[in-house]
Amino acid sequence: QVRLVESGGGLVQPGGSLRLSCVASGIAFSIYDMGWYRQAPGKQRELVAELSSGATATYADSVKGRFTISRDNAKNTVYLQMSSLKPEDTDVYYCNGKTQRFGISRDYWGQGTQVTVSS
Repeated sequence: QVRLVESGGGLVQPGGSLRLSCVASGIAFSIYDMGWYRQAPGKQRELVAELSSGATATYADSVKGRFTISRDNAKNTVYLQMSSLKPEDTDVYYCNGKTQRFGISRDYWGQGTQVTVSS
């Protein structure tokens, strides 16, 4: 059974920091590209950051220089360090893991964690 479990969300003031964690189980974590997405009510889910199995990081323009994605393959965990948070970063953040090997695609999602940036 595959599970992606996020934690670390919460309420933070503008300019503050949070670190999100996502622990994966039931997958060969090291071969998965791991990412963080976010979604506001009524809007499409958008990519925040992704870290490939080969350690290539991709960021949305809106978070470059403020957010850092990292992973610990020994702990099956991907992190998103968020700094200089803005009210517009308020969203539900979802962990994603995907891989495509030998013509077979796998794509898994966590349940989401709420991040609220407000004074």
